Amino acid sequence: MSDIHVFTSAAFNYIPKVRMLFQSLRQHHPEWRLHLALADEMRPNVDLSQEPFDEVWVASDLGIPDWRGWAFCHSIVELATAIKPFMLARLLKLPNCQKVIYLDPDTVAFSRLDDIIKLLDHANIVLTPHQTQPEQTLAAVMDNEICSLKHGIYNLGFIAVAATDIGHEFAEWWSRRVYHFCRADIPNGLFTDQRWIDLVPAFFEGVAITRSSRHNVATWNLTTRKLSLSASGNYIVDGEPLGFYHFTGFDSGAHRIMAAKNAGNNRAVNQLVNWYSQQTENLAHEPLTQEPWAYGTYTDGTPISKAQRLVYRERIDLQGTFPDPFDANTYLAWWNTQGRIEFPDLFEDETHDMAMDKLSSVLTPGFRGSNNGIDWQKLGGILRQSISQPKIGLVIGKRGWEVLQSEGIIGLKRRLLG
Repeated sequence: MSDIHVFTSAAFNYIPKVRMLFQSLRQHHPEWRLHLALADEMRPNVDLSQEPFDEVWVASDLGIPDWRGWAFCHSIVELATAIKPFMLARLLKLPNCQKVIYLDPDTVAFSRLDDIIKLLDHANIVLTPHQTQPEQTLAAVMDNEICSLKHGIYNLGFIAVAATDIGHEFAEWWSRRVYHFCRADIPNGLFTDQRWIDLVPAFFEGVAITRSSRHNVATWNLTTRKLSLSASGNYIVDGEPLGFYHFTGFDSGAHRIMAAKNAGNNRAVNQLVNWYSQQTENLAHEPLTQEPWAYGTYTDGTPISKAQRLVYRERIDLQGTFPDPFDANTYLAWWNTQGRIEFPDLFEDETHDMAMDKLSSVLTPGFRGSNNGIDWQKLGGILRQSISQPKIGLVIGKRGWEVLQSEGIIGLKRRLLG
């Protein structure tokens, strides 16, 4: 059995793209063992036995605490990213596992990746930055460099980790952070699982940052890399074989727009984008792409709204009262009665968006599940400071009043419980 394990994470509707990724890996690395972390639930009518992966790991079986409540807090994209560190931790613990690579399902390998594996001979973690060279125009600085400052310096469409003590430590740390903070909330400094990795070179020893231009080629670095075709028709990047290309944002059309903007009339880029477009158009008719997400509805089939997920994520009293919020007879029943009273603005089209912005503007630990009691040590420390130093007490009291005015009693409780 191979000591190199590779995984990706997706729901059923994305498995056709997973197939493209894993077929490319089978071609170049038949010796690797391939895994799918399924951000969904298995169903008896779907046969995955002929797919090009060796094993499927269902997200609910990854040992994530208070799974049902935690999963409810996430959109399909957030959940697929949130389970990544938990899957990484599990694979690193497999017998004889030496190295683990994660690749996004919308990536494709075009040559062997031995140079990445070699880096892990001496490194604990391998990262790839979005950009490896400075941009030369203001437009590219805004499109690419500033975008990286908002979303994360390192692209988490790829990460490689060795099964060392530090590799295990990193996986556990990342899991703890993502458990509470896997959300797209750029104003509060979060972008799903990705922004956390900016801290990795500061927190962990043995972090290799590969600046090879042949890896993680994407629209955000086409301005500084030359993609071309060899005489035999293979893709070349700055004179080296293309390792893997990241087709991010393809379904929305954003990839084609940014590829045209950043690569111009580059024939190789146009050919590559057109090839992926044709492949995904063919896949779009597959039954798997039409499989509904298991966590998109309540038990009675009612679709779960973003507002319902957000309120549950922010209200730890609801998390404790309704440990399985997917049950239509519990949380949904509360939402349609008491929820309408407590959050009337979320039920009106004219005020909905503003209410959502207000609710999500405050950074909180989000889902806490079983760990949802008052932090008495923290509260006790605040009270002791207030008594021993009256000036500090006045500042704390003023701040509490401001929170009470802007966020209400619920907001004040949330701060104390956080």
